[in-house]
Amino acid sequence: MDTRLTPPRKEKELKIQVQMQIEALRRMTVRELRGRYREVFGEESRSNHKQFLFRRIAWRLQADAEGGLSERARQRAMEIANDGDLRIRAPKGFDFDTAGHRCVQEQIAPDADPRRPLPGTVLEREYKGQQIIVKVREDGFDYNGQRYRSLSAIAKEITGTKWNGYLFFHLPVGSANGDEKR
Repeated sequence: MDTRLTPPRKEKELKIQVQMQIEALRRMTVRELRGRYREVFGEESRSNHKQFLFRRIAWRLQADAEGGLSERARQRAMEIANDGDLRIRAPKGFDFDTAGHRCVQEQIAPDADPRRPLPGTVLEREYKGQQIIVKVREDGFDYNGQRYRSLSAIAKEITGTKWNGYLFFHLPVGSANGDEKR
């Protein structure tokens, strides 16, 4: 059993070599780090992030010099990885077909604004002595024989300034999810 307080000379030289290699990494460009990554890991890096490449390569150099994780630590890490559920729910926008393969579903258009009056509703308002009549359609609004996409566009046409269309026509101005503001 080795009872010395200082590491043997070989180990000390090895640590110095690793430290020198790590210091050399600090001065490398991203392109050089990617090349070094290829040498150390035997594969191309998918990252162009300098700090990530530096840390991965430095870790690998130290692991190679020190011997990496013990077999017991590797087994424990595998146990933890196998027991842990990485996701509780599938990502949004993904579904599984009958064969179990992931596939992208088509985007669903958001529901219509619940504050919007039902199609066929006629909105009336008096503004500066003029009677304003707007008919609500499925695809927009009719005012003075023209089609508009929003009540705000009609309010701007009438007043010449930007308005919240719901406020202009004295309609509830709650949030789009139906909550009323006080």
